[in-house]
Amino acid sequence: MLDSPDQAPHFTLPRDGGSDISLADLKGKAVVLFFYPRDDTPGCTKESIGFSTHLQAFADANTLVFGISKDPLSKHEKFIAKHDLTTPLLSDADGTTCEDYGVWKEKNLYGKKHWGIERSTFLIDASGQIARVWRKVKVADHVEEVLEVAQAL
Repeated sequence: MLDSPDQAPHFTLPRDGGSDISLADLKGKAVVLFFYPRDDTPGCTKESIGFSTHLQAFADANTLVFGISKDPLSKHEKFIAKHDLTTPLLSDADGTTCEDYGVWKEKNLYGKKHWGIERSTFLIDASGQIARVWRKVKVADHVEEVLEVAQAL
């Protein structure tokens, strides 16, 4: 399981708007990756709006923010438009990045087991090392906590 100070696994994923984001291209800036289960669900919406609301504060802390789920880009685009999101969303349709970061987990919902993304956030420092990991994230106050740690980097 990844933790501080492990090297963050490399990825290149498509983002809303049509370009690709590669972790290697982001060196020199801190990066927040928040993995979330699905677009347009209550918790995922609240978390995405929270990161969008604080995006400038993260930028002021020299930190980039990206949301990652397995949803396709077309669903990301609708989610962004519906909620006026400003945080870039990446599509990990094949789940490789989710597996590399250890967030693809067997879950138990109402007694039924299924596989899905465990809501998790990774703060990666400017050199590409994991600075902090939050697993099984509860959305309330999470964005503010991540911002506080990012500002202290």
